[in-house]
Amino acid sequence: MHRGKGMKFVGDSRVPAAEHRKPNIPKDYSEYPGKTEAFWPNFLLKEWMVGAVFLIGFLCLTVAHPSPLEKIADPSDTAYIPMPDWYFLFLYQLLKYSYASGPYNVIGALVIPGLAFGALLLAPFIDRGPERRPAKRPLATGFMLLAIAGITYLTWESVATHDWEAAAEQGKIVAEADIDTSAEGYKIFEANGCISCHGNQLEGGAAAPALIDTGLTPEEVAEIAKNGSESGKMPPGLFKGTDEELAKLAEFISSVKSK
Repeated sequence: MHRGKGMKFVGDSRVPAAEHRKPNIPKDYSEYPGKTEAFWPNFLLKEWMVGAVFLIGFLCLTVAHPSPLEKIADPSDTAYIPMPDWYFLFLYQLLKYSYASGPYNVIGALVIPGLAFGALLLAPFIDRGPERRPAKRPLATGFMLLAIAGITYLTWESVATHDWEAAAEQGKIVAEADIDTSAEGYKIFEANGCISCHGNQLEGGAAAPALIDTGLTPEEVAEIAKNGSESGKMPPGLFKGTDEELAKLAEFISSVKSK
């Protein structure tokens, strides 16, 4: 054999020797002082303390400001105008416009929201650049700013144009009373169409107040029924019956008391 032509042994570093195997020990982060801490109890205790502070604050808010409950839902009340929660007000306002309501309701309820949310979902796939600065990601930044501006404007318009007084009146919890529907005064009340505004149980609605515990005398009730109210909510001339019927109606309404 010539020099340099002998046998050679080649080792593969990818196959560790059995005697050199080590257990799966996690990396030691002790070289980063002040950056780490034990999960139990240090980190978990801090998380619990922060959570407890927010929980106590939330409970204090619920006690100080109870939820604005309304009267029991009545499916027969066709005058009730529902109001969505604040995070859906922009869609509620969108359906008020002529191009998104009536015969175009599908456009306002499905097409426009579908395009808007679809654009937000596709934004990360359209702009896949590695940059993190908003100025260097025009498509993603533009989509987000446009969405925020649109939602903010529609929400503001919905709040500004909503009739809050009528909403508070229609949802107000009123006293209940046992109404004698067989009474002659109630039949006159029903025959003159008073139910459409004041309700079949005299509970009131968005267009008219409740007629339970009014505190009015029969003469005062008759005056309002004939000549309207001073506030203008009830115009004059709505009652079309005789004076005798008006007297019976006034006596009936004046006698309605809560349970």
